[in-house]
Amino acid sequence: MQNSVLEITEQEYLIKLNKQEFDLSFIHALLKRIQSEKAFFSKIWDDDDIIAKGRFLEERDIDYLSEK
Repeated sequence: MQNSVLEITEQEYLIKLNKQEFDLSFIHALLKRIQSEKAFFSKIWDDDDIIAKGRFLEERDIDYLSEK
């Protein structure tokens, strides 16, 4: 990763990547991943929101036959 720059200020992050090393589809996928992580970690549940908590825990605790 030559000539890549990460600049962090109080208000923003700036990432500069070389076009020859990173294609646009990779950048798009990276941004989607960052946005989905942000949405995931921004979920704040009320103590009374049992339904949302239950749905979240069910999704996390799914067993797959291939894992056994």
